[in-house]
Amino acid sequence: MRRNRFPTNADEPVKWQTLSQLWPYLLEFKRRVALAILCLIAAKLASIGLPYVLKYTVDSLNGDLTTLAIAVPISLVIAYGALRLINVLLGEIRDTLFGRVTERAMRRLGLKVFKHLHNLDLGFHLNRRTGGLSRDIERGTSGISFLMRFMVFNIVPTLLEISLVVGLLLFQFGVSFALIIVISVVAYIGFSMKATDWRTRFVVQMNEADSTTNSRAVDSLLNFETVKYFNNEQFEANRYDTDLAAWEKARRKNRLSLFALNGGQASIIAIAMTSMMANAAYGVINGTMTIGDFVLINAFTMQIFMPLNFLGFVYREIRGSLANIDKLFSLLEQVPAISDSLDAKPLNTTNPEIRFDNVAFAYNEKRQILNGISFTVPAGAKVAVVGESGAGKSTLMKLLFRFYEPTQGAVCIDGQDIRSLTQQSVRNHIGIVPQDTVLFNTSLIENIRYGKPDATDDEIEKVIKLAHLEDFVAKLPEKLETTVGERGLKLSGGEKQRVAIARALLKGAPIMIFDEATSSLDSTSERAILSALQNAAKGHTSLVIAHRLSTIVDADKILVLKQGNIVEEGTHSELLSKNGEYAQLWQAQLRDKTESNDGSQSN
Repeated sequence: MRRNRFPTNADEPVKWQTLSQLWPYLLEFKRRVALAILCLIAAKLASIGLPYVLKYTVDSLNGDLTTLAIAVPISLVIAYGALRLINVLLGEIRDTLFGRVTERAMRRLGLKVFKHLHNLDLGFHLNRRTGGLSRDIERGTSGISFLMRFMVFNIVPTLLEISLVVGLLLFQFGVSFALIIVISVVAYIGFSMKATDWRTRFVVQMNEADSTTNSRAVDSLLNFETVKYFNNEQFEANRYDTDLAAWEKARRKNRLSLFALNGGQASIIAIAMTSMMANAAYGVINGTMTIGDFVLINAFTMQIFMPLNFLGFVYREIRGSLANIDKLFSLLEQVPAISDSLDAKPLNTTNPEIRFDNVAFAYNEKRQILNGISFTVPAGAKVAVVGESGAGKSTLMKLLFRFYEPTQGAVCIDGQDIRSLTQQSVRNHIGIVPQDTVLFNTSLIENIRYGKPDATDDEIEKVIKLAHLEDFVAKLPEKLETTVGERGLKLSGGEKQRVAIARALLKGAPIMIFDEATSSLDSTSERAILSALQNAAKGHTSLVIAHRLSTIVDADKILVLKQGNIVEEGTHSELLSKNGEYAQLWQAQLRDKTESNDGSQSN
């Protein structure tokens, strides 16, 4: 189904300046562009010659035909066929030459937008609509293809042909024929632009409904499990149908407005062609024109109005293409909230120390998360952070990754403020096992290899053993080639976390972060994996964000975070002896474990 491409604001003027932003992508193939334009001009000259060959053919057939005279119309017919063939072949060569230019421009711009989106901050991606964004990118790149093909090879040659025909008619047949063509072309273009501007609001509504519907469908399908958990299939269907109803209504308005536009254009063309034919017929009756001239006028008129009729559609689509390309460029104008300073240096360390120095952070004025906390993770040490949900534990990890900047204080690695370092180098030094493990919809081995794309099979086999995945892999029919499903839906929570652990170990970064890394594991798997991680983390600096306190009893230091403040710190035994917040959390978890075991035994 064709998607209409129009501005998002119905009252927004056409942004012709967007064309200038495309020039750098077109100039990569200067010779191809020049050769394509030469083919364009030659094809138009051939098309202008066709009506004249037709005129002389008709005039030669209208006289007395002797054996010798028959050769003239035959030659003209052959010439007509040759010109028609040349016209088509030149057009095909032109399209072939320029096709590579267009495709390369789409590739370059698409890649640039894709890379730029990955460079934008976490805040942008948390607020974006995945379905709507992907549709904007699709429309923008498709708009480039349309604009290049029709702007260069339809509007420009059509205007060139109209100018040549008007000049020929004025010179050969007088002002009346030229005047009819000029008035009809101006009326047609003026009406098309005004009517298109009027109906844009209806197409805008249709596009917005289309994006909303697409986003709704993508969001619902990505959260398939949640829909099932709450038996909300009908609720989702009703919401989707509401969006589809808005889309249907917008489509109906768009169709009716298109009928009005096409009807007006057809009326102007019909009046113009009738006037031209009547004028030519009058000339034939008066003897000032031949039958060949009548055929010539008819051919010229049809030749002009055929592309002119298409010009209305082209203008509508170019208007939309320019708006969508501008929207694509507006994505490139999005400035990342987090960016490297001009003098940023790469981080180069093998045994780093992490220090949070009086760090405060707030997502907004009403949501303060951290309140000037300070602590150090010595090189090679294991420091754990515990606390109730919402205390700010995961925010520490996001600040270390530079997903956000602290509103106060500094995060340092080896005494260097990470704001003075390149983001890429900082993240290269950090391996992470996140709480919510998201996998790509590809094979198991490719998801593990994502931690180090050039890893050898031996390296992958080693981390599979460290993550205790070998038994799980052995049970799979396709072993490591098993597809995990979108977002890893085919795996259990524990299996996904073990894949994430293997992926983090494969990266081999000197800093390891475990964000609730064992929250989805059973006790047996947890003990085995913790033992493997303990061995793998030797010589690494580790920051553990923990929910299960039993997993961090061996930590060199434990920080207790409450409402954005560090209220206690020390080793496991030291904190238990204080009988404070940590001791209360420990006792609460022991009670939960005891009650859980009692419940299992009673069952």
